[in-house]
Amino acid sequence: MLSPSLLVAAYEAGYFPMAMDDGEIRWYSPDPRGILPLDTFHVPRRLLRVIRSRRFDVTVNRAFRDVMEACAADREEGTWINGEILDSYCALHDRRLAHSVEVWTGTEMAGGLYGVALKGAFFGESMFRRVSDASKIALWALAGRLRERGFLLLDIQWLTPFLETCGAIEISPKDYLERLKDALRVDARFDD
Repeated sequence: MLSPSLLVAAYEAGYFPMAMDDGEIRWYSPDPRGILPLDTFHVPRRLLRVIRSRRFDVTVNRAFRDVMEACAADREEGTWINGEILDSYCALHDRRLAHSVEVWTGTEMAGGLYGVALKGAFFGESMFRRVSDASKIALWALAGRLRERGFLLLDIQWLTPFLETCGAIEISPKDYLERLKDALRVDARFDD
């Protein structure tokens, strides 16, 4: 298992782990780095209609391990979330450093996401959906929570077409490390 202190030090330095098919853990710091600026987060019009429909309920930290397992199962080409990664992030969750956002339709989890919160930075790790738009609802809820609580940085690692429609951008490693340094000076709390 990766120790919580190792994971925290890695995130503070701009790195995150991923498991390879052979079980080896590798460390990444993408160039360019994807971030989602919280002050310019944009909800696409179609997603806004889904949000207003109120078909979904959103919770936080209610089913962390289940969200991680669903993220691992949601990958078609294999997953970077192996047993060691799962146990390591659950240990971070036990220390209130890793968090999940769950989206429900009734009693069924429809989607969600998880990541790591350190001071004013949130490092998005993975998301999944079982019902169309559920992971997007989780992202919308996450962005709102982070803005309300004074977070400065939402790290998304890599840019995707959907995240780009929400205002996500790519920045240089130097710019990323400067923003990370600023965010780690902020005393923000993800949970109550």
